[in-house]
Amino acid sequence: MEKNSVSISGKSVVGMKDFSSDEIRLVLNTARKFKQVIRGGEKKLPNLRGKAIVNLFYEPSTRTRTSFELAGKYLGADVVSITSGTSSIVKGESLRDTLRTIEAMGVDAIVMRHKSEGAADFATKAVKPIIINAGDGAHAHPSQALLDLFTIEQAKGRLAGLKVVIVGDILHSRVARSDVYAMTKMGMEVHFAGFKTMLPRFFDFDGVTVHESLEEAIKNADVINVLRIQLERQQAGLFPSTREYARVFGINEERLRLAKDDVLILHPGPQNKGLEISSEVTYCANSAIHDQVQNGVAIRMALLDLTLNGGAK
Repeated sequence: MEKNSVSISGKSVVGMKDFSSDEIRLVLNTARKFKQVIRGGEKKLPNLRGKAIVNLFYEPSTRTRTSFELAGKYLGADVVSITSGTSSIVKGESLRDTLRTIEAMGVDAIVMRHKSEGAADFATKAVKPIIINAGDGAHAHPSQALLDLFTIEQAKGRLAGLKVVIVGDILHSRVARSDVYAMTKMGMEVHFAGFKTMLPRFFDFDGVTVHESLEEAIKNADVINVLRIQLERQQAGLFPSTREYARVFGINEERLRLAKDDVLILHPGPQNKGLEISSEVTYCANSAIHDQVQNGVAIRMALLDLTLNGGAK
């Protein structure tokens, strides 16, 4: 635990809006230690021995679900993963009943992804185990924001004062919402870029600059976070065509020249290569997309250890 006694022990993780800058710093510092464990030969720690964690995912996931599962196992916890297609959810069981069933089995934490905004907050009121929000609709994805911060700090050595540009469908992005709360609290300069139809209609984020021109937004950028274009929303006519989106807002090598030479490229995945990002940018030296995956395990280890164990060894 940090010397200033900041703690998130026993705290559910619903959104970055609820985290202070000191709490964010605690998670980042703890993740730094766990990253060394992930890279080492022995990945089995005793920190959460005797603890039980259930991953409850109502939506598909590769990175988030797998990294939370590995994080729990690396810390010595017993981890069970439940998906909507292989549980009583398909029989019509309500969220409340599913949560209470899991609670009755004696679990200590529930990591939950749900399609509805506010589902994680509802869970904290419905049951006693710690709830960690792994994404609720377009509302929040706190562990993604923390791993984004961690990835940036690992590459840049600092957070405060960096210019970050978030590009894409901001309106429907839980990643963008969580990132902006976390980044502004850590003193970062945040810019949004996207078609007007993909930007929040009622803008309630303090300290954020909005651009309808990508070229204007990424000038002298330190970091560009490229959001996945949710093709399922194309039916809503948010942009003329995929070709037009790639032409106007796609991140390619030519556009990168407008940013700083050492600009860092992030993407939460999965990617639509050739649409929001080119293959050349994905695999270029400036890309930290692969690092984000490993850092996601370290951050989720930190969240589980700090909330369930108080960070005690």
